[in-house]
Amino acid sequence: MVFDPFGDYATKGYLRNIEGLMDLDDVKYQEHAFFESNVGDALDYLHRIKGPITYADFLKVHQILFGEFYPWAGRDRRMLGVGRLVGKGPRVQFEAAELCQRAVQWGLDMGNVAQTMVDKPGTVMGAFAWGHPFLDGNGRAMLLVHAELCSRAGFTINWAASRKDFYLEQLTHELQDPAANLLNDYLRPLIVPAVPHGDLLQYLLSIPGLDGQEGVAPAVDVVYQSDDPAANQRYLELKRSRGEVV
Repeated sequence: MVFDPFGDYATKGYLRNIEGLMDLDDVKYQEHAFFESNVGDALDYLHRIKGPITYADFLKVHQILFGEFYPWAGRDRRMLGVGRLVGKGPRVQFEAAELCQRAVQWGLDMGNVAQTMVDKPGTVMGAFAWGHPFLDGNGRAMLLVHAELCSRAGFTINWAASRKDFYLEQLTHELQDPAANLLNDYLRPLIVPAVPHGDLLQYLLSIPGLDGQEGVAPAVDVVYQSDDPAANQRYLELKRSRGEVV
């Protein structure tokens, strides 16, 4: 089933992309081409920020990366009024749209403190992933913000030494039970000295599987109706497993 939160895939293509593409292989190819064209500008934008990185900056990074392909880029699910409940595969649902900003902001509040970023790189990444504010492109947008926060804290994650399938497994566990600290335990041994800003672009573009063509195949997002009782029950159960009051 195609991810179709707008309900107009048959007439406007996948997520209303500017070319009206419907074939998902074509969509992903074009999406990544725009990412590669714009990632340098997004990194420069983040590097120029003198104070703490904000949620508005998080949105701006997404807009820079994908705005030429997705007209809605830079607006989250709440702003768009679609995709209140979104999941990935059979195991994961993300934060509800009305709370996605709060989840990402929680990650930013931690990540803007250098020592917290050193101690909890997985918690920060997990907060971004739990928020899942965008209909597409979340992983690459949050990777750039995470990389900038790491750089400010004086280190880089050696993603080349990471196994994509195992990282995604730890990220899934992080979404389900952040108190277990499994993603922190996975990322801390990958900490290396900071890559200079001038080299960060090529470093990030060299990460294996960044284009979705290597490693495990990504699970497809699923959008649920807001009144879907099963989806709402799974969402509440996940909130409880995360230790959140519902």
